[in-house]
Amino acid sequence: MTGRAFLVVIDSVGVGGAPDADRFFNGDVPDTGANTLGHIVQACAAGQAEDGRSGPLRVPTMAALGLGPVLELADGLTDHGISTDVTGAYGAATETSLGKDTPSGHWELAGVPVPWEWHTFPNTEQSFPDDLIVQICEAAGTGGTLCNRHASGTQVIEDEGARHVRTGWPICYTSVDSVLQIAAHEEVFGLDRLLQLCADLAPTLHAMKVGRVIARPFVGDAVSGFNRTAHRRDFAIAPPSPTICDYVHAAGRKVHAVGKIGDIFSMRGIDDCTKGRDAKLMDDLQGLAQTAQPGSFTFANFVEFDSEYGHRRDVSGYARHLEWFDAELGKLIAGLTPEDLLIVTADHGNDPTWVGTDHTRERVPVLVHGAGARALGQLAFTDVAASVAAHLGVSYDGEGTSFL
Repeated sequence: MTGRAFLVVIDSVGVGGAPDADRFFNGDVPDTGANTLGHIVQACAAGQAEDGRSGPLRVPTMAALGLGPVLELADGLTDHGISTDVTGAYGAATETSLGKDTPSGHWELAGVPVPWEWHTFPNTEQSFPDDLIVQICEAAGTGGTLCNRHASGTQVIEDEGARHVRTGWPICYTSVDSVLQIAAHEEVFGLDRLLQLCADLAPTLHAMKVGRVIARPFVGDAVSGFNRTAHRRDFAIAPPSPTICDYVHAAGRKVHAVGKIGDIFSMRGIDDCTKGRDAKLMDDLQGLAQTAQPGSFTFANFVEFDSEYGHRRDVSGYARHLEWFDAELGKLIAGLTPEDLLIVTADHGNDPTWVGTDHTRERVPVLVHGAGARALGQLAFTDVAASVAAHLGVSYDGEGTSFL
């Protein structure tokens, strides 16, 4: 029981090739042909990602784990320029859940495909039904709400922040994902008040099969600008059946969460959770490589690929973050023991070269340190959970087949 397992989700780093991409859309455009990593690689090689960085994408750690062959396996992309001796195990995983969102991807990676279709709100000027708006106003103690439409989280506070400060009304918005997001000023509206509002609304939204109510606090003013803080919190539906976290916890092992994992799984089967910006989360993860107990499971999510760069369609920023992560990943691997297993994967795509601002339906990479150097081929998301269970030697009745 000396070996540990580390599952790291680099949020939205898809590799294209989803066989059902034509069923998912950004506006009226199907996701067919979207490839988050592949298109970033091509943009870098063409000199189109030069803001704060320059030249071809440099990710030697992930390249050594098999990132180049994964792009070929997932989407047939051969002109990726990521070539090195491969020392890891690698594959491309395909999702079955009918969503390209955070809960769908993470639950399925944890062994539980979503057994229902999520409820989403229409992309109209009034996205939310009147009875829900009334409930939000009653819970918030306000005379109204702002926005009530599909919107970008960063753009909406720029558009509505000053009016929110003036009226005290919460900013309510959504996207193509199954989500109600509520933005409010930490000082004017109050952080605790915002979190309580989202907690009070969550049971109603969950009963509608809306996956998450997300608190989106921000600070600032109309003169200096408004900025979101690190105090985001997701109030998500609990998974409908046991996940890998539950199985490991039931076996008496420690389960550590890093990032928004605790929110995604409603802290079920999780012993502790750290939150913050990605740089702080990387420090936490590298610390756990030094301190986590034998036989433990660490589940981490790095969200800024998605929230800061994918939705904003910022190719240079996405490339910079990939290069930062890759350098830190090398340090993480150096802190592991020979008995440890590390899996780096993603939950969906968010191609920064694509139309719109929403996620893209894609396959995801599965890069493995601690399982030898070999091709794993085409995988299911659930194979990740089965492999973690096999490595830790815990009983597992979920879906998937171990690739170990």
